[in-house]
Amino acid sequence: MSSMYPYADQFPVNRGMPAAGRDRAEILAELGELAQKEDAVWESGQCSGTMYCGDHDHYAFMAEAFERFAHVNSLQRDMCPSSTRFEGEIIAMTLDMLNADAVSGDVSDPKSGVGSSREPVGMVTSGGSGSILHAVLAYREQAKAQGIDHPNMVKPETAHVAFDKAGHLLGVEIRRAPIDPETTKVDLEAMSALIDENTVALVGSATNYGYGTIDPITELGQMALDRGIGLHVDGCLGGFILPWGEALGYDLPLWDFRVPGVTTISADTHKYGYGFKGTSVLAFADKALRNGQYFYVTEWTGGKYCSPGIEGSRSGGLVAATWAAMVSLGQEGYMEHARGIFEASFAMQDAVRSHDALRIMGDPSFCFSFTSDELDIYHVNDFLRTRGWRLNGQQYPDAIHMAVTRPQSQEGVVERFSTDLADAVDYAAGDHDGPPKSGAIYGGVAGGMTDEADEFIRAIMADMMDKHQGIPM
Repeated sequence: MSSMYPYADQFPVNRGMPAAGRDRAEILAELGELAQKEDAVWESGQCSGTMYCGDHDHYAFMAEAFERFAHVNSLQRDMCPSSTRFEGEIIAMTLDMLNADAVSGDVSDPKSGVGSSREPVGMVTSGGSGSILHAVLAYREQAKAQGIDHPNMVKPETAHVAFDKAGHLLGVEIRRAPIDPETTKVDLEAMSALIDENTVALVGSATNYGYGTIDPITELGQMALDRGIGLHVDGCLGGFILPWGEALGYDLPLWDFRVPGVTTISADTHKYGYGFKGTSVLAFADKALRNGQYFYVTEWTGGKYCSPGIEGSRSGGLVAATWAAMVSLGQEGYMEHARGIFEASFAMQDAVRSHDALRIMGDPSFCFSFTSDELDIYHVNDFLRTRGWRLNGQQYPDAIHMAVTRPQSQEGVVERFSTDLADAVDYAAGDHDGPPKSGAIYGGVAGGMTDEADEFIRAIMADMMDKHQGIPM
């Protein structure tokens, strides 16, 4: 499989440790060539999501901040108290953005796990999946303290699969509630029906990845309060752009700590926070919920050990770069970037709605998905790929997803999308000899896939690891 070794025709492949080291200048030249080739994929503004910032000057600025602390291990806080400062301020700025000052009042039901005087806190994690994993861990530990041996959480089926992964790893059952196909938001009655005495938390998305819609967080918050359980709002995607969209006057529902019943929120600094991959913030309405996941081993021969999260050693460079990104932009910078993104998104949605054969899913905001009841939507995607667009395929129903980021706010991108989409609709309406080449694989991998592809994908992944010693694609 030649695809296992990209660039094998241009550069040597290290199938083992080289006997002698290579010249540093040669290595840097090789890296520069690779970066230039791959940056060209998204610099045109035709890539959904992935590159949320797209500003090379901003990347260079963060790289300088990272460089100063790249060698630092944030685990050793006595040697690098700066990491404590950076992390603390990242959390404080995020809590402020999420309106954590609205958290107050007594909680009458002890099952909620928060005391009468709540103190919002947070933690910096390795990314969205890391924040979700730590949230599920916190609720699992809370369940243990309440005598619940087999906890479950209830999420909309549109909530990120990272919850399913976390449940698998941590032994927490994840129950999926269906969505309303018209609104693409969770069915509240179905959600309520899945709650039982072992349910420790509900999940709502702001926004969900697939459709860019916000679940009814206010209603979910009341449901959580009525049942005496937690509510996690997954703002990994929307957490660092929805607040600025609201400030700009867009009609967005409440979803943050202003909603009674919300107990945790995840928000990715490495998405619309415009930091480097991978950092995220998990915010808690009360430190009691966070403190429950601390891990202690006091009798180890290596010394008394305490970990506030799953990771041990962590990059001081990432924390410094994230802090630098946030303080360099400030509210004005974030709001200005959000303005361009929202304007581009709604203009692109208008382009989709101009075609009777296409249909926007739900009522989205800065990212959106569209399908068709008349055409094979993957044929539309196939044609857009020939014009350099990299949109993500979805399923149930088949659809195309576009997460609008800063590169789409460049001059001319929306107009190019409108023109190319019109040609793509014409192409899809024509005759085709075979099935479409694109399909529904998260992350944008090409290749027509059907439901029968599940076992094939698993087999390929296993073969990849066995035959090629885990050399990444």
